[in-house]
Amino acid sequence: MQEPTRRFTRQTALRIFAQEYQEASLLEEGSGEYDPSFVITKLGAKINRALVCGVIDRMERREGDSGPNYSGHIRDPTGSYLFNVASFQPEMHPDFEELMARFESGDRFLLALVGKARWFETDDGGVFTSLRAEEFTVIDRECYTSWLVETAEATLRRIDAHSASLESDLTPAALEAAGVPSDLVDGLILARGHYGEFDPENYRLGVLQALSMATGRTAVMEESELTVPPPTLDEAVSHTQEPQPSPSDPPGDALPLILDTIRSQDAGEGVEYGNVVHALVQSGHSRESAEDAIDDARDQGEVMEPRFGYFQIVPE
Repeated sequence: MQEPTRRFTRQTALRIFAQEYQEASLLEEGSGEYDPSFVITKLGAKINRALVCGVIDRMERREGDSGPNYSGHIRDPTGSYLFNVASFQPEMHPDFEELMARFESGDRFLLALVGKARWFETDDGGVFTSLRAEEFTVIDRECYTSWLVETAEATLRRIDAHSASLESDLTPAALEAAGVPSDLVDGLILARGHYGEFDPENYRLGVLQALSMATGRTAVMEESELTVPPPTLDEAVSHTQEPQPSPSDPPGDALPLILDTIRSQDAGEGVEYGNVVHALVQSGHSRESAEDAIDDARDQGEVMEPRFGYFQIVPE
């Protein structure tokens, strides 16, 4: 008797804010060729595919051995997502070239993107998440507002489930008895075992910032105050300046650290981009400022990219 054909279903694209996705460091790789892999967040979201929206913040085209590829950042009220369009996705290149032309002309617009979860692991265990674009489209304010509200609801649902799990044994039966929705049980068990205890207040603050932007109202917190009011939706879309460095970033030039990292790790084939970013993040820089510093070092001729994603010091 012939064995039944195994059917593979496409994973649902979850709604998630940038901060929760950026801070994830737990990975679950599929054991088979077609088994899905996941990025698991601190709140227990298992991300195989994500639907994200926000203002287009950065866009770049690079030439690789297999043809052009593209990268960009989408910024929501909590942070930014890095996304890529690979060289083996030529059907998406013409549309992305149009977006590039708009961006380079100074236009800033809202983009919705469905992407597959991707990550890069550094030699010392650091994890940097990104999304490989599957679909994207320019959206209007009404669509973005709806996404903000829906993603806020999904985040609050995960926060509530995480809180409920703290008073329960980490077993499926116990978590469901404590009120954790069945679709969050598996992710929460893995997340609690990996991340341990943490305060989800920053995620709740992100929800307030998103709802503030969606409604145009000022967010109010009982114990924490927003020292800088979140931008309105119009301000977010019309923003054309480069993001300013985080106040926590250390003073001084990042270039010496970039050069030292490449010099110490380069065995002749260059140092991977993620390793350089990780070194800067470990020294106190934000991820965004680290990426900007690497771009500046390349533009100034201090480092070169002999092949995509690998950096070397320019010979004197």
